[in-house]
Amino acid sequence: MLYWAAVFFIIAIIAAAFGFGGIAAGATSIAKILFFLFLVLFVVSLIVGVLRGRIPR
Repeated sequence: MLYWAAVFFIIAIIAAAFGFGGIAAGATSIAKILFFLFLVLFVVSLIVGVLRGRIPR
């Protein structure tokens, strides 16, 4: 997922360089959404990993 965020970020930079405002804005918003989704999933998996280590079996 982080890969796709980076891909859309590169597309946004290229589109902005050529002056395509709509495409750049769309790619930037997709990249932001994917990045924050990746960040939330990372924090959740980190919390679950910590809690699994503390719960005795």
